Amino acid sequence: MTTADGTTQQPGSVRSLIPARIDRLPWSSFHTRMVLALGTCWILDGLEITIASNVGEKLTDSDRLGLSTTAVGFLATVYLLGQVVGALVFGNLSDRLGRRRLFFITLAIYFGGSALTAFTLGSGALSLTFLYATRFIAGAGIGGEYAAINSAIDELIPARYRGQTDIAVNGTYWAGAAIAAAIQYPLLSGAISPAIDWRIAFLIGPVLAIVIVVLRRAVPESPRWLIMHGRADEAERSIEYIEREVAATGREVEPVDESRALEIKPTPQTGYIALLRVLFRTYPGRSTLGAVLMITQSFLYNAIFFSYAIVLANFYLGPDADTSIYYIPFAIGNFLGPILLGRFFDTLGRRKMIAGTYILAGALLIISAFLFKAGALNATTQTVAWCVIFFFASAGASAAYLTVSEIFPMEVRAKAIAVFFAIAQVFGSVAPLVYAAMIGPKTAPSESGLFWAYILGAVIMIIGGVVAAVLGIDAERKSLEDVAIPLSVVRATGVSGSGP
Repeated sequence: MTTADGTTQQPGSVRSLIPARIDRLPWSSFHTRMVLALGTCWILDGLEITIASNVGEKLTDSDRLGLSTTAVGFLATVYLLGQVVGALVFGNLSDRLGRRRLFFITLAIYFGGSALTAFTLGSGALSLTFLYATRFIAGAGIGGEYAAINSAIDELIPARYRGQTDIAVNGTYWAGAAIAAAIQYPLLSGAISPAIDWRIAFLIGPVLAIVIVVLRRAVPESPRWLIMHGRADEAERSIEYIEREVAATGREVEPVDESRALEIKPTPQTGYIALLRVLFRTYPGRSTLGAVLMITQSFLYNAIFFSYAIVLANFYLGPDADTSIYYIPFAIGNFLGPILLGRFFDTLGRRKMIAGTYILAGALLIISAFLFKAGALNATTQTVAWCVIFFFASAGASAAYLTVSEIFPMEVRAKAIAVFFAIAQVFGSVAPLVYAAMIGPKTAPSESGLFWAYILGAVIMIIGGVVAAVLGIDAERKSLEDVAIPLSVVRATGVSGSGP
């Protein structure tokens, strides 16, 4: 069949302007509502991990659950395993079944797991099994959220706003962490019966999840996902709904040039085997970039978290000091970095900003390590130093998630996010073990060991920045289809292609 522009259209294919129609939209209150509805998954994760960390210590008390220290420590491991499994399972389903369906399913799974945790009874083997099961389920829900939500945000946000929006959303993890720390400080102070205070803490996330369900009802399915899967009529209804919502806010919706049309022929459903071919055969450079960015930031964060309380308690405040209050400014610094620096990833560019934030964070950590070794810091200035370091590191880490969500074809996007998220979690879990060996026992940590542990974390982060400078993708303000041509596209007029 010959089209209006004189080209021959393949049998079974369709021409679509949907990606271009999304990318030409101005920012509106519709986009703000959509980001609020979808982006809260990171708030939930920050909230959940902080609650589990702070509450875990209390669960060893006999008037709560009376768990052993080992049993409490395994709670974090179970939650992490749940996240990895959830990301891999629901990432695959998100690419197969759609973004909208999955971000309701994953939220419901998280709600059930976290809410049931609050109803754990007793301290016997059966109760402990129930507790671990609920933590695994909650983690699986959050892991699935990462894959489905990041895919949906990237596909629904206009290209010129995609970087700063995605980075800001990822940074809201720290808003959740700060909220949890602020709430739990009085909640676990003893003012409420220890039989129920920890249960209330675990119900905070599910209550927020109910609000999120209401907000998400107005979020449409990704028109990009629909058209790439041959559901042209549904895709048209979805994009028309978005355009009406934007126009209703008073913003002008400009027409789209027909030359930006894509010719699409839906491909069979792809699994992880197809993803591996895409990662290692078609995009080896991008796969290396994504893996390095995710591994290095995960190592740094997990390493610092492992030593955070140890440093404050053993070198500055005393072994019996409550260090939780110092976590709040640390979380705020991590939150402000992506919010304030995010727009520069769309203006100065991905490569420069990712490399710059990684290298600068590493360099600042080296400086703080020497200040620590010289005895020039106290609890307050050490916390300030961490806040400054992670102001930049947090923006870079958020950009790592952005990178793996935009540099691969749409058909495997959610699975790619899941795979790199799982890789990061695995390597991140190794970091505390490495730091433990370098620092020594928590009761008597080695100052020299901690100094070299900081240097190691800094060097690893700098390596991530160098790799970003060399292999980084200049994806700023580009359509996702320009960054990585979808597997379903058989002709893309004017699309620049997608390098190695």
